[in-house]
Amino acid sequence: MLKVKTILKKLGLNSLQGLVAIAWLAFALLCACTQKQALELRFTNLAHLNHLYEEVTIDGQPLAIIHIYSEYPDYKWVDAGNEGIACVDDAARAAVVYLRHFEVTGDTTSLWRARKLIDFCRYLQAEDGLFYNFIFADHSINREGRTSFKSLGWWAARGVWALGEGCRVFRDHDPAYASLLQQHVQKTFMHLDTLLQHYPAMDTINGFTVPRWLLYNSAGDATSELVLGLAAYYRATNDPQVKIYLEKFGVAFAAMQLGDENNFPFGAILSWQNLWHGWANGQTQALTTIAKLVQRDDFLAAAKREAAYFYPYLQKENLPREMQFARDGNQIRAMKTERYSQIAYALRPMIVGALRLAESTNDPQFAELAADLAQWFFGKNAAQAQMYDPKTGRGFDGILSEKEINRNAGAESTIEALYAILELEANPVARQRLYEKIKGVE
Repeated sequence: MLKVKTILKKLGLNSLQGLVAIAWLAFALLCACTQKQALELRFTNLAHLNHLYEEVTIDGQPLAIIHIYSEYPDYKWVDAGNEGIACVDDAARAAVVYLRHFEVTGDTTSLWRARKLIDFCRYLQAEDGLFYNFIFADHSINREGRTSFKSLGWWAARGVWALGEGCRVFRDHDPAYASLLQQHVQKTFMHLDTLLQHYPAMDTINGFTVPRWLLYNSAGDATSELVLGLAAYYRATNDPQVKIYLEKFGVAFAAMQLGDENNFPFGAILSWQNLWHGWANGQTQALTTIAKLVQRDDFLAAAKREAAYFYPYLQKENLPREMQFARDGNQIRAMKTERYSQIAYALRPMIVGALRLAESTNDPQFAELAADLAQWFFGKNAAQAQMYDPKTGRGFDGILSEKEINRNAGAESTIEALYAILELEANPVARQRLYEKIKGVE
């Protein structure tokens, strides 16, 4: 023990820092036996995300946070005002990216960072299974804020996504930790059971029939991120209860699809009530992910319909932000269309959804579609501006008009851009097409 303390002292480390360093080394050695040949990633650069990442100790627990805002031109950390300094929303999404980066490259540092961020999500989960979202600068939990109160909503969905992916990935690298994460996912089940008591009830809202058993009653967008976490959890556990959840949520997504190849809006899946918007609209990604798990070919067909017909329509329309629909008899029309702002969070669901379809169907057209959509990040957009910088790893915060972009690079935009680019580079067909289309930006 004395020798260990002497070594730590020579390295300039205190006892806690030394324990963390030793744990990391042991963890890296544990994973080394399964580390794969690293794939060369030309555009994926975690540097800015790593800049936003910080390891902290809260109530004696070593955790990690993601700083929320990073503003042009110096890109230093910026807090979220009265909300706090960090949140589950961004920590969970960053954890998903780090886990995927580990799977693609074998980088154990990414796996360690994912673990510390998942631990933060666990810390923000209450004993009853619901989630708070933000912590303040003194590391206390924001329990009353409009974007932080304890609930089963947006931040809970993302928390479950990170926990579920953690269950799946750590199952092969640290089964005990995966089992701990499994318990945290299970805490949400009683709330999902309450939600699904409404199945199969439908509501009529503004002329459209929508399911009542999703988050916020009809929020397919938020629920899609919850489903991604439940699907990962199911792949790790084969829990029959979760299979039922996945199927019932999938039924809801399919029920919210409008139009087809020949009829407007060409297979769009509603986000909420009679509204479609790009950000978080991950139902195609979710439906494709669960179709095989629950043996529902109709789920895959619904996903293919949206990607094959609605996504190209959006491209022709220069990727509007959102549309609100109305019915005129049997016809559907867009009664209101918002063009801006356009953000990375609207592109990622389409890109990754198309890639999941390419993997599920062995149809390269969907991988090519994903790569074509990704050109938005590299200047093929309304402002003709580069929205992701591979040199720095920054994802810029949005296109405000044809003449103006937001050059801040906050956590959400950076994470969503990285997730899309990473998945593109992990797919051989999409990667080749992306490299052919994008030149001179490395």
